[in-house]
Amino acid sequence: MVIHYQHQQYDRLKSHCRSQKRLFEDPTFPATDGSLYYSRSPPRMVEWKRPQELVRSPHLFAGTISPLDLQQGSLGNCWFMAAASCLAKDSSIWKKVIPSPQEQEWPRPGSTAHHCGIFRFRFWRFGHWVEVVIDDRLPTSGGELIFCRPGRKSDVFWCPLLEKAYAKLIGSYEALDGGSTGEALIDFTGGVSEPIDILEQNLSTDEEKKKLFKAMEKAHSRSSLICSSIRPSPNHSIEEVLSSGLVTGHAYSVTAVKNITLHSGLLSLFRTRKLRLVRLRNPWGSGEWNGAWSDGSEEWKKVSQRERKKLGVTVDDDGEFWMSWDDFCTHFTDVTLCRRVNTHLLSTHKTWKEASVYSAWKQHQDPLKDRSGGCPNNKATYLQNPQFCFDVSLDHDSVLISLEQEDHRTQRSTGGGENLPIGFFVFKVEMNRKYRLHCTASKVSSSTYINSRSVLLHTDLQKGRYVILPTTFQPGQAGAFLLRVYTDKACKLRELRKDAPQPSCMAFLRSAKLVTSITVHSASGLCVPGNSNDFSTYVTVHCEGNKVMSQTVKGRNPEFDFKAIFYRRQERKPITVQVWHSRWGRDHLVGSVSVPCLVGENNQASVLKLQRKDVTSAGYVLIEASSSSDLVAL
Repeated sequence: MVIHYQHQQYDRLKSHCRSQKRLFEDPTFPATDGSLYYSRSPPRMVEWKRPQELVRSPHLFAGTISPLDLQQGSLGNCWFMAAASCLAKDSSIWKKVIPSPQEQEWPRPGSTAHHCGIFRFRFWRFGHWVEVVIDDRLPTSGGELIFCRPGRKSDVFWCPLLEKAYAKLIGSYEALDGGSTGEALIDFTGGVSEPIDILEQNLSTDEEKKKLFKAMEKAHSRSSLICSSIRPSPNHSIEEVLSSGLVTGHAYSVTAVKNITLHSGLLSLFRTRKLRLVRLRNPWGSGEWNGAWSDGSEEWKKVSQRERKKLGVTVDDDGEFWMSWDDFCTHFTDVTLCRRVNTHLLSTHKTWKEASVYSAWKQHQDPLKDRSGGCPNNKATYLQNPQFCFDVSLDHDSVLISLEQEDHRTQRSTGGGENLPIGFFVFKVEMNRKYRLHCTASKVSSSTYINSRSVLLHTDLQKGRYVILPTTFQPGQAGAFLLRVYTDKACKLRELRKDAPQPSCMAFLRSAKLVTSITVHSASGLCVPGNSNDFSTYVTVHCEGNKVMSQTVKGRNPEFDFKAIFYRRQERKPITVQVWHSRWGRDHLVGSVSVPCLVGENNQASVLKLQRKDVTSAGYVLIEASSSSDLVAL
């Protein structure tokens, strides 16, 4: 579904302009100073001109779209320009952002069709594609565009118009001055943005560099968009040109990641070596790396003319250049990788299952209804945040978790615009948990806290049930968010809204009095018939008519880490743990043990002997049990 921004429908507006034989003028983003700046007046005289007033025969794009079609203007929005360069590399992406491009083109010379001066672009915003309609009046000074300009072909205007649509979406052109490449990449794709800190990767060996290169090569081959930058050191300022030709604090788009073969000597057929190369583009349209493998460097003589042509090596100062992977890792500090998560069933590439849910951090005077508890530094309140449960049904699953808050930059003109520092924790919980956590569970992973629009975590999880706790850093902060989870198999993501089971009409007889959590860690010394690889072992836990079953585990001494939780009405009645063998489709009971309300002191694990009538020794099971009366507080 596409949402029409400010309720403007392109087809209806264009038909009206065509019937009136006039050019469209957008009343919601007028050609005034207010659309340019929200905090100051323009530093120079501005004239708004349409492309046909700047060139004889303008085009949305000529034949195809290219990263070389754009140059950054006077705005500090290299982050947006770098993302636009990445956009131009993949037609499956830009055709979503620029719908029906041929229909939006200027009429050809000699055509009787009426040009209406109206364009539309689509951006992925907070879970939906949003269509933004603009007119084609662009800000100029002295007959030149002030902001984004056409690149190698001076009559191609897709990027200046794209920039205007994005400026309209977030309030003004000035709001584009400083931003996040990752956010722009998400808006172009609907993907998830993953920041990679090269300095933290500690790439001290060639094997570690090779691993990261392969990850980038694989991501690029699957249509992920990649940008990189150099973090300014204390000795350098932002956008300072270094002796290497690279610029600090400046976003570059990565336009190619290649492994090429070098030949040397008479026996070149046998004397070969692989070289890892990356191609980058400076959105300024000029200013390039001047080291090894730069345009016209001696190193290119080692590569055949055919290979150079295939790679598209040029010697023009067009802002695009190659460099070796080793040099890239030495000079660049940060990479932003926007994954286009593949959810198509019929695909040769890895397919993910997507689950998403909207929620919000909200303040409330009642602690049980407050959903703005802050990070774990606030021990008394952080479990009051929204909680979400999901299941991993495979033995091991690679999981992507993305937390995205609403974009606050659209509020800059009214004094807002700062993102909340956000992050989240992932806890492993009991297999049958249905209600919210009130005590800290076993943490298995977490994101960093950052005042970015989105935070991503890529982690490997074992089979089981998990709870995600998204939080703001400070308590008492409010805001809406979107949580997305990608797994190999459907994870049944849902929000945990209830604190405890609802009492029945016979509450004085039926209400729960005690919460008991049982963890079964392992079983050992089991009586195993034959080869231990021929059968599997699983555990069942029984309490007041409820049964929870663990996953099956092979081996003579299985490890479980299996948890179950019970809301008990008969607190004196023990819980029964049973160990079962499954072999060739038939199950038989190995032994069972009755667990009292609390095993051991201070919730310590205890080794309990399994009981079985027809076997002298059925083995032992390591169990940890804890009881809580937090239902009384609820």
